[in-house]
Amino acid sequence: MGIRTTITLDEDVVERVKQESRSRGVSFRETLNDLLRLALTQRDSRPRRRKLRIEAFHMGHRGGLNYDDLESLLEYGEGPAHR
Repeated sequence: MGIRTTITLDEDVVERVKQESRSRGVSFRETLNDLLRLALTQRDSRPRRRKLRIEAFHMGHRGGLNYDDLESLLEYGEGPAHR
């Protein structure tokens, strides 16, 4: 048993549903219901995102580097032409 309600559709949506309805050879109502079911099913079946897990580890300490001086660290890592 269906429920009768009034909704406002954008013109582009109406045209696409009409085109789909004509190509299927079924009513506008049936096409709209099928498309809504499909959209809701796809939304429910989307894979859930896994939580990003980052594990920190100690990379050691290199003697002779001043870790408070960003310019010298950039020069060490990228060379003298880092600018």
